[in-house]
Amino acid sequence: MKDANKIVELIKSAKKIVITSHRSPDGDSIGSSLALYRFIQALGCSADICHPDPCPSFIEWAKGDAVILDFEENEAEVTRKMEAADLIFCLDYNGANRLGNAMGEILSSCKGTKVMIDHHLHPDDFVDVAVSEPDVCSTAQLIYELIDASGNLSLMNAEIGAPIYLGIMTDTGSFRFSSVTARTHEIIGGLIATGVNHTAVHEDTYDNNRLDKLKLRGHIIAERLEIIPEYKVAIISVTEDILKSFNYIKGDTEGLVNLALSIEGVEVAAFFTEKGDDVKMSFRSKGELAVNILASENFDGGGHKYAAGGINHDTIENTIAKFKSLLPKYF
Repeated sequence: MKDANKIVELIKSAKKIVITSHRSPDGDSIGSSLALYRFIQALGCSADICHPDPCPSFIEWAKGDAVILDFEENEAEVTRKMEAADLIFCLDYNGANRLGNAMGEILSSCKGTKVMIDHHLHPDDFVDVAVSEPDVCSTAQLIYELIDASGNLSLMNAEIGAPIYLGIMTDTGSFRFSSVTARTHEIIGGLIATGVNHTAVHEDTYDNNRLDKLKLRGHIIAERLEIIPEYKVAIISVTEDILKSFNYIKGDTEGLVNLALSIEGVEVAAFFTEKGDDVKMSFRSKGELAVNILASENFDGGGHKYAAGGINHDTIENTIAKFKSLLPKYF
């Protein structure tokens, strides 16, 4: 990482640091934010973590005693901290719009130095220092590379390492995606050597399910799954009414799109979630089929070749119909 030493010097010289990440947080955004936060503390400095919306329940455990302020519930405080910051980190996103319109506008107007650390394709020109490495499996791995390349690996411990492990684990489907390299496993070995309890990270993330969550997931698979065999596509969907009937909380449907992709004969999976007047979408694929182009060209989205997302301002029925109409063109 060529800018590692420069970034560490910016940390040491900053008076007020804010760490931001994208809307709809996941294991990588939470993990990379917490790892950087604890690394900054290990350097003898301090920071605030400010995200657009709350941490999903299934990774709440990772926060420990750290506080993540979310714009959704603490708009005034987050705004004040961002405007006062002389250094703002932009983790796991490649454009200010990924924070949502309101928080993204605040970020754009802030005078502090902005540093992006991200692994998504096609970054916008919105920061002063950009670390953009799409070939790396996760932003959490890039935080490890920052610590290593800046000569600070001696500061690595289980408190910094556990959220790095979390970010890599969740963004690689538990190390099974093609983005995993020998370097990824080398880093994982180093984390375990510093005391990271990898078994506990996995169990705390995936093996702590509420009964309502399991019933919701079962209902979606049993009642809301459609296979289109001629295109090797699986579609799952859920309405707001269904989510409410199962006492949904954020994170309950995490990973369902990957479950649909695991069905025999399926090479593309799409998950549609009704949210107010919009429909949020998650796409996954394997083999040679790319989903990021479909997402960017039709659903105001984007992402990686095999993992992308989007949004549509229409009913869930019309959105699914639109997706189906695009299958001959893309698959």
